[in-house]
This record gives sequence, structure tokens and C-alpha cells, in this order.
Amino acid sequence: MIKSSHFISLSLIFILLIFSCQNKTIIDENIMNIIGNIEGLRKGDLYLQKVDNGLIINVDSVKIKGNSNFTLNSKIDSPEIFYLYLKKDDGDSLNDRILFFGEKGNIKINTILKTFESSASIEGSENNDLLNEYISFKRKFNDQNLSLLQKFYESKKEENQKKADSIDQKIDNLIRRRYLYTLNFASKNYNKEVSPYLALTEINDANLKLLDTLASKMSSEVLSGKYGKQFQKFLESRHNKED
Repeated sequence: MIKSSHFISLSLIFILLIFSCQNKTIIDENIMNIIGNIEGLRKGDLYLQKVDNGLIINVDSVKIKGNSNFTLNSKIDSPEIFYLYLKKDDGDSLNDRILFFGEKGNIKINTILKTFESSASIEGSENNDLLNEYISFKRKFNDQNLSLLQKFYESKKEENQKKADSIDQKIDNLIRRRYLYTLNFASKNYNKEVSPYLALTEINDANLKLLDTLASKMSSEVLSGKYGKQFQKFLESRHNKED
């Protein structure tokens, strides 16, 4: 009987250890670990930030002293936008914050001090790769739009109304192309959190039926995430106003 009781006790301990390890794994799976390097940085304060209730808050920080390598982490329930903010005392509020789409797991961010934002290389986030792809398109659109606007104002200055109307039509067509591209991009990536994020930030004033169709394509996992929930609330609000 003693041996039997001893065996049962050991078995219970073993089972408890298994559950303990499983619980630890679950907790670890909800963590985003960021490792990286800022070439040229010898001293400074680095912050991991995100938006909470409309405000940018710090979720982790590290002091850089001599070694430009850094590690940051944060609990994360679903992919969302984070910022890597470098506090500088040079009086320049630009070139100090890197925007990226955070995800569970390991993310690698390397950059250069002098060109902190533009030199950023980010690996380990599929949503961030997709966001960068979209931003690349948006940059081209903005360049074309700026060029057309410049020509439009020049034609107005020259009092050439026919030319101005033609350019104005081109601007409208370009805007429609941007909306269609964004809708198609979000629809194609319906199973990624970048989809509701772009719907909220880029095309929230699009035709309501088109946005409803986009929402219907999104996976349940995406709709249960941060931006999926926000998108559903946004659609509900628009329906209440327009119905």
C-alpha cells in the first residue's frame, strides 16, 4: 500500500508539472519578443509603444549604454500596430518613431541612428510585410496625386479652365483607383489583421455595402482581434446613421 500511494503521489506531481508547463506555453504564446540593433547608437532610451484608447502608451523600455543591441517584449492578444520610439535630445521630433505591425513570437528590427525610420528592417511579422506592400503602393499614389495637384493649380493660375477640368477628372480617377486597390488588397488578405486595419484607416468612408462585403469575407479569427472588433463596431455605427 505504501508503494502504491507513493506511486500515485509521483503520478499526481508529474501531471501537475505537465499542466504547469502547458500553462506557461500558453502564456508565452501571447508574448511578442523584439530583438534588434540600432547602428551608431551609443546611449539613449528606447520605448515600445502602442495606442490605447486613443493615446500612445509605453509598454516596455530599455536604456542603451554602449551596446546598440536591444530586447523588448509585450503581451499581445492579436496583431496590432506598435511603435519603436527613440527618445532623442537633439530638438528634432522627426525620425524618432518606427511604426510596425506587431505579432506574437519573435520580431527582428534593425536600423541606423541617422536614418532611424527610413532604414528600418523588420522581420517576423506577416502583417507588417503586407502593410509595407500597401504603403509602397500608397507612396506611388501620393506622388502621382501631388504631381496632378501641382498641374491643376498651375492651370488655374493660367486661367486655363479646360485644362484644369481635365486634370481634376484625372485626380478623381486616381482616387477611385486607390479605393478599389485598397478594397481588393484588404479583400485578398481577409485572413490577416491588416485587412480591417486598412478598412478603418484608409477607406472608412467607402460605400457601406462594399465594406459589409469585405467584413463578410474576413475570418472569425480576424474579426475577434483588435481591429476586427473595431471594424464591426464602426460598421454598426454607420448602419445606425444611414439606415
